[in-house]
Amino acid sequence: MSSVLLFSFVIVYFLVLLLVAYFTSRNANNESFFIGNRNSNWMLVAFGMIGTSLSGVTFVSVPGTVAVNAFTYMQVVIGYFIGYFVVAAVLLPLYYRLNLTSIYNYLHQRFGIITYKTGAFFFIVSRTVGATARLYLVINVMQLFILDNLGVPFIVTSVVILLMILLYTFEGGVKTIVYTDTLQTSCMLLGLVVCVYYIMNHLGFNFSQSMEAISAKGFTRIFNMDVNSKGFFLKQIIGGAFITIAMTGLDQEMMQKNISVKNLKDSQKNMISFSLILVLVNFLFLLLGGLLYLFAAQNNIPQTGDDLFPTIALNNLPPAIGIIFIIALISALFPSADGALTALTSSFCIDILGIRRDDSLSDAQQKKTRRLVHLSFTVIFLLCILIFKWIDNKSIIGIILDLAGYTYGPLLGLFAFGILSKKRFPDTILVTIICLLSPVLCYLLSVNSATLFGGYQIGIELLVINGLITYLGLLMISKKELSA
Repeated sequence: MSSVLLFSFVIVYFLVLLLVAYFTSRNANNESFFIGNRNSNWMLVAFGMIGTSLSGVTFVSVPGTVAVNAFTYMQVVIGYFIGYFVVAAVLLPLYYRLNLTSIYNYLHQRFGIITYKTGAFFFIVSRTVGATARLYLVINVMQLFILDNLGVPFIVTSVVILLMILLYTFEGGVKTIVYTDTLQTSCMLLGLVVCVYYIMNHLGFNFSQSMEAISAKGFTRIFNMDVNSKGFFLKQIIGGAFITIAMTGLDQEMMQKNISVKNLKDSQKNMISFSLILVLVNFLFLLLGGLLYLFAAQNNIPQTGDDLFPTIALNNLPPAIGIIFIIALISALFPSADGALTALTSSFCIDILGIRRDDSLSDAQQKKTRRLVHLSFTVIFLLCILIFKWIDNKSIIGIILDLAGYTYGPLLGLFAFGILSKKRFPDTILVTIICLLSPVLCYLLSVNSATLFGGYQIGIELLVINGLITYLGLLMISKKELSA
């Protein structure tokens, strides 16, 4: 398929995003950028969050894992489903009751400024690493299958795509992203359904026959019963639940969109609706993975892992399907990057720089600071993407889940202490030290777990262990009970 043709569709798609951004960012101000003026439609937010949660990692990496892990990723998805109910029932009421713009302001109100900034710092690190890992995966696919053929260097591709994202998020922020995410999620899901339907028909199967053929290959196994394995089902379900609580409920990017909804009831409807759809969509990605491996076996295609889906879609399917794949892939790329860039800008401006606490700053001065921070994070994104290119791992989803265990654990411990305990601790640099030491201890524990625990391997539950170590550290320095 012509690389020029594929690239032209990418450009057209981007121009559509700019058009949406133009109409949604008119008369935008700082309130629009940070929380969408608290006027977002809950149905649009719920639908758009699907694209943000799935990203290019799910689109490319999850189908590629089926040959090795079968459908065991559904264990994590079950955990996600449980976690979303906890977010809706516990965290959203807290955020709305306190009328928060940044969710980390809860830590400020509960403990103090150092704890507040420590929580915001861990979010910034976590989201920067996670978002750029996802972004790298999709950029790398575009590079390998389109832009290498046009002689465009990887760094130029990365710069251009980041500039695209910067352009349509620069003014409107959350107000724009609610609409662009809805468009992009629609395109991504359309691409998923079309690819599943076409490959199923090409193989001559209906749904039940597809499941039988995939099952015959051993791909439909969901539950891993090996207690010592990293993929043991209880680890995966519990870990998945806590990943959702941390990476959604304690994540400014995800919550920024939720608290932009008019009221708590609508925000909770958004969260529950979103979680139900997400289970179905993840199953479709696993089904697609099984079909792709059947197709690869039938056509002697050697690719596996993250390269499988793009190789088949762009080299072995009709051009129309290839175009749909590219549009869907780009649609998976932007929601995970644009929201992250906006949320990181918001968190750094509000939580670290404190521009909302400084009454001496005019709206124009706040806007100038926000724009400078937005540009700075774009540069940081570029540097991180280049680091991931240097690492060049073939399955990025494993890296993301591992990193989440280390970086979101302290956030989980801080919020858990605030919500579950009535105690306070001194708001000193000691809090930051505990939060920094916890991931280090977890790393040492993870590396030596098989030796220390008779073959037991720490997997996705690392996040829970990290949060627990942080919680215990805070408990050790706590001094007095809160008054009733």
